[in-house]
Amino acid sequence: MARRVAVIGAGVSGLSSIKCCLDEDLEPTCFERSNDIGGLWKFTTTVCSITKHPDFSETGQWDVVTETEGKQERAVFDAVMVCTGHYLNPCLPLESFPGIHKFKGQILHSQEYKSPEGFQGKRVLVIGLGNTAGDVAVELSRTAAQVLLSTRTGAWVLQRSSAGGYPLTMVITRRWLNFTAQVLPSCVLNWIQERQLNKRLNHENYGLSITKGKKSKFIVNDELPTCILCGTVTMKTSLKEFTETSALFEDGTVEENIDIVIFATGYTFSFPFLEEPLKSLCTKKIFLYKQVFPSNLERTTLAIIGLISLKGSILAGTELQARWATRVFKGLCKIPPSQKLMAEATKKEQLIERGVMKDTSEDKLEFILYLDDLAACIGAKPSIPLLFLKDPRLAWEVFFGPCTPYQYRLVGPGKWDGARNAILTQWDRTLKPLKTRIVPNSTKPTSMSRYLKVWGAPIVLASLLLICKSLGFFFKSVQDNLQDRISPYLISIW
Repeated sequence: MARRVAVIGAGVSGLSSIKCCLDEDLEPTCFERSNDIGGLWKFTTTVCSITKHPDFSETGQWDVVTETEGKQERAVFDAVMVCTGHYLNPCLPLESFPGIHKFKGQILHSQEYKSPEGFQGKRVLVIGLGNTAGDVAVELSRTAAQVLLSTRTGAWVLQRSSAGGYPLTMVITRRWLNFTAQVLPSCVLNWIQERQLNKRLNHENYGLSITKGKKSKFIVNDELPTCILCGTVTMKTSLKEFTETSALFEDGTVEENIDIVIFATGYTFSFPFLEEPLKSLCTKKIFLYKQVFPSNLERTTLAIIGLISLKGSILAGTELQARWATRVFKGLCKIPPSQKLMAEATKKEQLIERGVMKDTSEDKLEFILYLDDLAACIGAKPSIPLLFLKDPRLAWEVFFGPCTPYQYRLVGPGKWDGARNAILTQWDRTLKPLKTRIVPNSTKPTSMSRYLKVWGAPIVLASLLLICKSLGFFFKSVQDNLQDRISPYLISIW
């Protein structure tokens, strides 16, 4: 059984892994490139190599070599948790932009951007339209002379709050909505989504609409539409070419006197401290069992934590990954043998290369489905039917309320006695900090829980019945009966 565990990285994934190791009475040693926690936001380090111990086939142990102030140290560990995440190596595709080497202005990757200081009076071009690009553009719009935001694909822009001002993530991350999304046809879901999102903000008018043929992408930004409306941020099409001082775009427009270009073009992930062929294998998510365990190891003593994209909080995902991994290290949970895992992954890779199967390894994972899958591995997945028999009130909140990590502390290893009360009171605790001004005798608005109690179950049942009807009747019924009721909550489940 593993005892000593090396945790690589002290970011959010590393901290979760440390806690889970302690919960399982393991002995974690964390290696971080700086002398403080922080992960992505702290740079200076270093783990030099992680290699199999000579007797790995028998013990599953690893040799870990680290370097501190020029001095190398070697230690042997029973297991390793790699928690370096996605955002390690900036992707700066300069060769994809003709003329970039002629450009005389400053070139940055968004990783290098720390604050708007030094950008006063500058004309700044931000390339990309992910969450980072949107945040950088909005912040710079307050100090720069002009911010240009170039995108090839466009994006749906979500607000952090939903109808009624409730937190968006709590409103949309619900089991009944997830169930509805699974049973309704994707064409109906897409239609509802597009109609609802454009009702709040006509994306075409703002230059944000998704390019035809491109996959839908979502970003969360409360201020970007306002900045575009005010003219402090100008949306631009895909960039075609640079000159010494200007940028030419695909639509034929030219922007002169560009001072700074910020590439918000993402990151590439790698594991330079691992040996081959493990290093190459771990960069292919298809060869990571449930996005955690490399398929080729005869001893399951190395786990990749946090290398996931979720349609929800990554913190909840990394914690469950770590809970599962530590129990596998201890021998309390089993995974299929490496020969079977490699055969399945190799077959899937071949089907993808032949075009028979679509590669979904880089797609965002469905939040509830993935967390339920991990929780089932450790026996911590709540049984909704059983809950309805034993504790109807709790079951109602688990199914119709927000799917928060408390749900994975109700049963099984890591069970917490306070989980039930935390679930039943989570809305009260969410809204409590907002109620700093209470107006006497004001009309009390209908609570979200009551709204769901009234409409939740009927909507789910109606959805199931509608599927059994003819196609024409189905589409008409969805349009008439479901749009106004469920569309505020379905806008970003997919």
